[in-house]
Amino acid sequence: MRMPVYLYAASFVLMIGSLALAGKYNPVLKIGEPAPEWSELEGIDGKQHALKDLADKEVVVMCFTCNTCEYAVDIEERLVALAKKFADDGDQAALVAINPNQIEADSLEAMQERAKEQGFDFLYVHDGPQQAVTKAYGATYTPEFVVLDKNRKVVYLGALDDSPEGKEVTKKYVEDAVAAALAGKTPTIAEMPAIGCAVRKVRQRRQPDED
Repeated sequence: MRMPVYLYAASFVLMIGSLALAGKYNPVLKIGEPAPEWSELEGIDGKQHALKDLADKEVVVMCFTCNTCEYAVDIEERLVALAKKFADDGDQAALVAINPNQIEADSLEAMQERAKEQGFDFLYVHDGPQQAVTKAYGATYTPEFVVLDKNRKVVYLGALDDSPEGKEVTKKYVEDAVAAALAGKTPTIAEMPAIGCAVRKVRQRRQPDED
């Protein structure tokens, strides 16, 4: 059963109160910092991808997401619409979805099936077994967004918009951040807490001591 949004928010506030964060809500990154480079992430297209491959894009939107979180599933249609908007607006911005989860339901094969079912027309890649990219960007939830400007500096961190379930959206944080970055301006809202499911990791079984 899904936890009510207000309980997620309350638990998040308690959590951040006990952590020394780089940004308001991110434990690693803060606004204005250079984005960590990443490479060799395998995509659903069977190719290896890197951040530098998107050098021709003025703005890059990174979305840490997955197949299995209800909140991530809820934004899938909005991701498809966002990618279409980027294409219609001159293809100056790129959307990259990164699946950090290390479980079978979020395997590359499962991602390929999900992308086909939902009509994903954007880059969907899988983070490595060490979740190095996810850790470098301080992503702890799915979905969680990072917006990078043309200099590949962080201009936005956090939620997609102001409605986790897609109902009655009144503020589109990521879209607004992209528009500001394309105009060479600073987003009015640069950080908002992400609301979703915690990034999932494979549980490592303890090995018995060898004699």
